[in-house]
Amino acid sequence: MENFIDNNSDQFIPYGKHHIAKEDISAVTNVLRSSYLTQGKTVPKFEEEICHKVNSKFSVAVNSATSALHIACLALKLSKGDYLWTSPTTFVASANCGIYCGAKVDFVDIDPKTGLLSVKELEKKLENAKKNGKLPKILIPVHLAGNPCEMEEISKLSNKFGFKIIEDASHAIGSNYRGESIGNCKYSDITIFSFHPVKIITTAEGGIATTNDPLLAKRMKLFRSHGITKEDSDFINHSPGPWFYEQQNIGFNYRMSDIHAALGLSQLKRLDEITFYRNIISKKYMELLYDLPLSFLEITKDSYSSFHLVVIRLNSTNRDLHREVFIRLREENIGVQLHYMPVHLQPYYQKIGFKKGDFPESEFYANNAMSLPVYYGLKEEEQLKVIKSLKKIILN
Repeated sequence: MENFIDNNSDQFIPYGKHHIAKEDISAVTNVLRSSYLTQGKTVPKFEEEICHKVNSKFSVAVNSATSALHIACLALKLSKGDYLWTSPTTFVASANCGIYCGAKVDFVDIDPKTGLLSVKELEKKLENAKKNGKLPKILIPVHLAGNPCEMEEISKLSNKFGFKIIEDASHAIGSNYRGESIGNCKYSDITIFSFHPVKIITTAEGGIATTNDPLLAKRMKLFRSHGITKEDSDFINHSPGPWFYEQQNIGFNYRMSDIHAALGLSQLKRLDEITFYRNIISKKYMELLYDLPLSFLEITKDSYSSFHLVVIRLNSTNRDLHREVFIRLREENIGVQLHYMPVHLQPYYQKIGFKKGDFPESEFYANNAMSLPVYYGLKEEEQLKVIKSLKKIILN
């Protein structure tokens, strides 16, 4: 912890915060002094190391997890008339990526114990959709807070009903499911990670898609860079010379720079240490808050969570109590947060037909859940302040 660079010395305790070590700064400045700030060797090296870490065959680094979700949908040929399903309890990007492709979006309610997409609700909804001819082309299960979804069961349903799977693992690098790394795509077509500053490790801004399918990897690489290839073997037309390149479809400028990748490479070396530290923080919360009328999200059986978030749920149906606790903690400079307000209740999604009551478990979750501070660098006295404040507010 002695290498921590503290850029936020005030007394506010956020729910999450990046950790920058001296070696991270050195890695970035080395790239700044090099011949390439982008499209050099650092991004491919970062992709290689991610593959090694999560045991995937391919990875495609981009400028955000949102971009990664978009190109993943495009690579799986999601288009107008198709359906994409995801959880309502997630950041809006998990659903928006379907809208970007012209598809219709729908949701599957959560399991109240875990906060994750409910496999029982999914199976029920799939049976109904099959009767109506409205099965999804893509399902995006979300590993909320770093807790892996029940991927083996979801994969079995995929085989039965014929949909593709993109794991939204924005919270879950460093997590394990049944002894294997999230990101290995054993039960999915593509997995997405986020490297936003509040995530487990950061590239400042950035994301990555992992897959074991060479064709999907090839498509995503095209989509991230204007749909352009410079590979002779991929050309449609004859190449007149080494300057030649082809735009083969409409793509985007979603590339990650070498500067961002250098930060990610450096941070990736500490991933195990960071997730271990987050687990210690989580365990202490559970031990010292056991006597309060609240519960923690259950971790999926045979899983290891990276604990991107520590979420508590107040054991009360009183929505005003949730608001009071939330506001009073904020007044004490404790940056609790809600992850998340259900996507279907956002104004945009209500304009396209969703309404209150559509997904009751997600709505109830939003009325009694809050995320407590957890990050590498959170001091013991800061965590004890959070615990003391929660006890004072709830018990008095």
